[in-house]
Amino acid sequence: MHILVTNDDGPPSNESSPYILAFVRTLEEAGHEVSVILPSEQRSWIGKAHIIGKDVSATYYWPETEEHGSPKSQQSKQGKPWVLVNSTPATCSQLGLAHCFKDRSPIDLVVSGPNYGRNTTAIFALSSGTLGAALEAAVCGAKAIAISFAFFDRLNDPKIVAQSCRQGVRVIEYLAKNGQWDAGRVFTINVPVKDGVEKQPVVWTEMLQNSWSSSSCFDETSGAVEDADTEETNLRKQESRGGEAPEQDQSSSSEESKWAARHYKWAPKFKDVYESVERAGPGNDGWAVQQGQTSVTALKANFAHIPGFKGEIKL
Repeated sequence: MHILVTNDDGPPSNESSPYILAFVRTLEEAGHEVSVILPSEQRSWIGKAHIIGKDVSATYYWPETEEHGSPKSQQSKQGKPWVLVNSTPATCSQLGLAHCFKDRSPIDLVVSGPNYGRNTTAIFALSSGTLGAALEAAVCGAKAIAISFAFFDRLNDPKIVAQSCRQGVRVIEYLAKNGQWDAGRVFTINVPVKDGVEKQPVVWTEMLQNSWSSSSCFDETSGAVEDADTEETNLRKQESRGGEAPEQDQSSSSEESKWAARHYKWAPKFKDVYESVERAGPGNDGWAVQQGQTSVTALKANFAHIPGFKGEIKL
C-alpha cells in the first residue's frame, strides 16, 4: 500500500514526538510505500482546525537515520524526503492527499499518528489533532486511521516501542483489508506501550462519552506560558502520574492588580478521564488500554443527529 502518514506532534523529538520515525521505518520494513507530511511544530489539542489568513509553506526534511533527529539539523539528503508544514494536522492531510506527492503512486490509506499518548474517550478525541487529521482525510474521501500510543511511563524503551509499532502496523493492515470503508468511516487505534503488547488481545471498543468534572481546564498564571513543546511535555507527564496535575501558582489578587490583564493556560485534568474510565467499566476504549489491550473503535466523520426530533417547533 501507499500510506500517507501525518501526526500532530511534529517531526522526531525525544520530548514531544518520540514514535514517528520508528513507526515509519516499521511500515517501510513491512513493504509499504510511505509518504510523510507533518506539522513543523507541536500541534496537539487543535482538533480538525485550519488557520486562515496565513501563508502555508511546505518544506522538505530528511530525518536522521537514528532516533531522534532535530528538524533544524542538515541531514544527508538520501531517500525520499518528508514534508514539514507550518500549519495544522488537518492541513497536512489536505496537502498530502492533493498536492505534495503527485510524483508518487496514488495514496491508498492515510494514517495519523502515532500520537504521543492515548486518545481514548470523547474528552481526548474531540480535541485531538491526531483524530483531526484522520477526520479531515475521511471527509476528503480517503480511507483514514488514527493511531495513538498509550504510554504508562516516559522511558520509551526502543525495544518496547518497536513492539508497539509492529502491533500498530498489524492492526492497520487488518483494517485496510477487512474494514468496512463506507463514506466517512474512520478507525481509531490505541496501542499500549507495554512489553508483551503483541501477545495481548486486540478488541473492538466503543468510545466512552465522558466529560470534564473539574470546573475548568484552564489555570490562571502570573508568568509567561512556555512554548508548545514544553507545555505538551508537561501535560503528558500527567499520564505517568496517574492523571495527577501539579500544584499551580495562583496569581496576585491585590487591589493594584485587580484591573490588570489576566493570563491563563490550557491545563486539562487527566484524572477526570481516568476516573470516568474506572466508573464505566469494561467495553470502552479507555478500559481496554488500561488492561494492556489494543483498542479499535469505528467512528463516522460527521456530527450525527439524534433521532426523534422532527417537525415544526411551536413556540
